[in-house]
Amino acid sequence: QVQVVESGGGLVQAGESLRLSCTASGFSFDDYAMGWFRQAPGKEREGVSFISWLSISTYYTDSVKGRFTISRDNVKNTLYLQMNGLNPEDTAMYYCAAAIRFASILSGRVNYWGHGTQVPVSS
Repeated sequence: QVQVVESGGGLVQAGESLRLSCTASGFSFDDYAMGWFRQAPGKEREGVSFISWLSISTYYTDSVKGRFTISRDNVKNTLYLQMNGLNPEDTAMYYCAAAIRFASILSGRVNYWGHGTQVPVSS
């Protein structure tokens, strides 16, 4: 049974940092590209950051470049997103996702989704 579980969300103030974690099971984690999407209230879901299975390739959406860092631990089957310098525009539900290819997750073709973790950022 596939499980993708996010953790680490919570209310923070602008300028603060937060680290999201995503633990996966039920599939070969190290064979999959992983990533984070987010959906703000009233907006479409957007890709935030992605990482290939060996961490060779990464992607960041422009609004988070220089502030967010994605990483993964294939031994622990865990994906991370270190978020620094948070601002109210980062307020969203953050979702962890897995795709069989890096190109797939870049185009939003995801095999497995988590249920999300909320990140509200106050000004």
